[in-house]
Amino acid sequence: MPLVSFAPPSLCLTFSTLLDRLLPSLPSTIRDVDAPPLFRERFILSGYRPVGLSWRCYLLSLFQIHNETVNVWSHLLAAVFVVMRFMVFIVLQGGGILGFRLQGPEGQGFSVDVASLPLVLYVFSAVTYLSCSAVAHLLQSHSEEAHYSVFFLDYVGMAVYQYGCALALFLYSSDIDWSQSMLGQVFLPSAALLAWFSCTTGCYAKLRFRRPYPLHRKLCQVVPLGVAYLLDISPVADRLLTHRWTSNPALPLHFLQVMLFLSSAFFFSFPIPESFSPGRYDILGHSHQLFHILLSVCTLVQQEALFEDFLWRRPALLRRFGEERLLLAYLSFPCLTLCCTMTALFMRRRAQAQLMKEQR
Repeated sequence: MPLVSFAPPSLCLTFSTLLDRLLPSLPSTIRDVDAPPLFRERFILSGYRPVGLSWRCYLLSLFQIHNETVNVWSHLLAAVFVVMRFMVFIVLQGGGILGFRLQGPEGQGFSVDVASLPLVLYVFSAVTYLSCSAVAHLLQSHSEEAHYSVFFLDYVGMAVYQYGCALALFLYSSDIDWSQSMLGQVFLPSAALLAWFSCTTGCYAKLRFRRPYPLHRKLCQVVPLGVAYLLDISPVADRLLTHRWTSNPALPLHFLQVMLFLSSAFFFSFPIPESFSPGRYDILGHSHQLFHILLSVCTLVQQEALFEDFLWRRPALLRRFGEERLLLAYLSFPCLTLCCTMTALFMRRRAQAQLMKEQR
């Protein structure tokens, strides 16, 4: 007599079955030996998506388990959290960001609040880099041309975020004495130049070097980013070194985000833990995933710190810097974005020409 089980199916099995019904079947992942060299990562032996599928397959692979799944979802969810937290902050402040008021004697309206604009640009830059990164890791396996194109977009997003951070930290998080120092006087132009330089060197290193990557490829990526970060974080470092951390609730948050960034930089620079056990961390736990997760948390913590600094510095921002100087500083943001975008488009053309030359 056959045995009949009345146990309910497991939740994971039910969810997996539901996904199979709702979504078309996707090709199974492949091992590194079956993937072209451009798409391989050191010590990651499996979980690669086949190259040359339709764009639809790569979009749907958002719901597939592969070695890029955590990289995509970590930044995608972080982008959503950044926007949601910003909206909650606006509501808790009764509106007022960019002049929009939920309540007030003059009724609802919309006007530009110059003192709030750096915070809006910061949130925009954070969402930009997180979204560009998620798109790059989701779509990069389509083809060699797509691989170069989406990662050039990723470098643009990183540069935009660098300068968005620099702008907000300079205006909200710096002390008066520091902003009037020699470093403070050249801070924003230098930050913009280094952000563009980081984008350029990232694109160049991606296009110039082939596997097995030499050491100077990593240096070409890490050194400009490191120098840019040291400059961008200098207003915060000055406060952390010269103030008691109990004097302002933003200071412990700034310290935490610095520690998170340094931790993420470590995992970006070194293939740990996968180098100790190749193949074991292919799907979950390899260094680039840890880099993404730590950087996402770092961004969320930094946003909280800037909220505190914004509430502290916003009332006096116009008196301190003047409206004309602030507007000039804001104008540099789209200028930097345009320069980085043009650089990425130029590098994309170089990549197309290089691929066509190799195919002949």
